Amino acid sequence: MPRVGDEGRAVGPPVEKPPGLSPDRRMLFGRTVNIDPVDVKRHAFDLHQSFQNDPGGRIWTYMGYGPFAGYEAFRDWLAQRQASADPLFYAIVPKATGKAAGMAALMRITPDHGVIEIGHIWFSPALQQTREATEALFLLMRHALTGLGYRRLEWKCDALNAPSRRAAERLGFTFEGVFRQHMIVKGRNRDTAWFSIIDREWPPIERAFLAWLADSNFDAQGRQREALRVREARGTHPA
Repeated sequence: MPRVGDEGRAVGPPVEKPPGLSPDRRMLFGRTVNIDPVDVKRHAFDLHQSFQNDPGGRIWTYMGYGPFAGYEAFRDWLAQRQASADPLFYAIVPKATGKAAGMAALMRITPDHGVIEIGHIWFSPALQQTREATEALFLLMRHALTGLGYRRLEWKCDALNAPSRRAAERLGFTFEGVFRQHMIVKGRNRDTAWFSIIDREWPPIERAFLAWLADSNFDAQGRQREALRVREARGTHPA
């Protein structure tokens, strides 16, 4: 709620300085997947192989890069990602295979304001719509909001990227609006949809994830018994 400042005008409530912790390239471990800071030697070949059954290049439609001309081009691109601190890129490694099958990044890291973004998300066809994919994003979300103490986690995507928008809402992010003519990507206009989770919203979201990820929620074939119900956990109604 706004307050009245000394000048007699409405101002925001006082905020203690956020912890100011920056990601430190630690690995994150889950039940079904590990999150590993990207490394060319460990991940380049497996990542490149993981999207070979996407000949149309649909993975890259809304990304600022890709498709890649071949393994060498991808390896060189990945080496640049490995050297980056912001964005800080991670490989997603399902435990069942031990082979990297997607990527994500923590980015626009602003410790002074307690704001961080999760982005550069792409999953190989085999990883899409799996328990591992959801857990991978949960691990990064929990690392940002619980482990590093950020007060705001952002998700942004091309406003035309309907799957990304659905994913953001399924994971508990709140839609905040569209920045029109925000970027030019691959020579095309991009309007950007913005989503966020703030710190006070995180505890019930985390509990909903933990309930969904429990082994008891999956049958012998790995199919979920109950859907992820983050919005209900937050006390809001599904759209």
